Amino acid sequence: MPDADTAWRAVKARDRGFDGRFVTGVLTTGIYCRPSCAARHPRRENVRFFASGAEAREAGLRACKRCMPDNVSRDEAAVAEAVTLIERAEETPKLDAIAEAVGYSATHFLRVFKRAMGVTPAAYARRLRGERAEKALMREERVTDAIYEAGYSGPGRFYAETGKRLGMTPSAWRRGGKGVTIRWAVAQTSLGEMLVAATDKGICRLSFDEGEEALHKRFPHAEIVRANGEMAELVKKTVAAVDNPARQHNLPLDVHGTAFQEAVWRELTRIPPGETRSYAQIAAAVGKPKAVRAAGSANGANNVAVLIPCHRVIRTDGSLGGYAYGLEIKKKLLEKESAAR
Repeated sequence: MPDADTAWRAVKARDRGFDGRFVTGVLTTGIYCRPSCAARHPRRENVRFFASGAEAREAGLRACKRCMPDNVSRDEAAVAEAVTLIERAEETPKLDAIAEAVGYSATHFLRVFKRAMGVTPAAYARRLRGERAEKALMREERVTDAIYEAGYSGPGRFYAETGKRLGMTPSAWRRGGKGVTIRWAVAQTSLGEMLVAATDKGICRLSFDEGEEALHKRFPHAEIVRANGEMAELVKKTVAAVDNPARQHNLPLDVHGTAFQEAVWRELTRIPPGETRSYAQIAAAVGKPKAVRAAGSANGANNVAVLIPCHRVIRTDGSLGGYAYGLEIKKKLLEKESAAR
């Protein structure tokens, strides 16, 4: 069973990937629900999480008639069991072993798991170790201790898996980002004034009509430095990518998010230039067809405009929907791509 903070986030996102892993007890109504229940969310102070419906019933609660939390399908139960196996294992179990444990063939269970969780079992395990490492790095004095506590076989594996995702050294992460340098510059593009900010690993922020103050708010523990020519080539290539968004770029990025957010961002990069997808289509593509609102939120959490093309997502009715930098810029980007196509 996940910790209370993780469970509450799953409830708020109505994440079907957590169905079968716990139930949400609402003390004021005396009802317990699936994490994905479509009913109105209760207040956090009125909620208690239980590992199973039986545990909730022992506490005097009754099952929700809307989401029927005790009627978990075989696939949902298998995914929940697999997640528990991965979370409890000292070393990540192989796909064959997981599938055998839950009574599926490896090929079929890989599809079942990815449809439910948005990622493969191996990717889920990597994300889990990374999250444990982040928490351990906040606690432990020695980085090596945190690495082993998180379940890595050694520092080499940790750096290989988390270097890009953390976007900074483990020691700097443990200190809340202190010591990380982010350089920034502003350039003119055909869409207006553009801010480019980068760590030594890649671009961590690309936005329009923002400046240094916005960077300090977004990265409060980093050292924010205005570039003095050292980013000239990177900025030049970024301007070219923005002015011609239909052309594939190979610019280095330093971004990370939750497993769901990263699944959405990967799906955005698969949308061909000149084409669009709806929020509902993106949610379905990452295996979460009911998480349309969460897909929209993940879309909005994208830190690097254009480079991860969130402008290619529109509403189901064909209208443009929202865009952080204004619908005029979104419209121009889509027009540029359509013309190039």
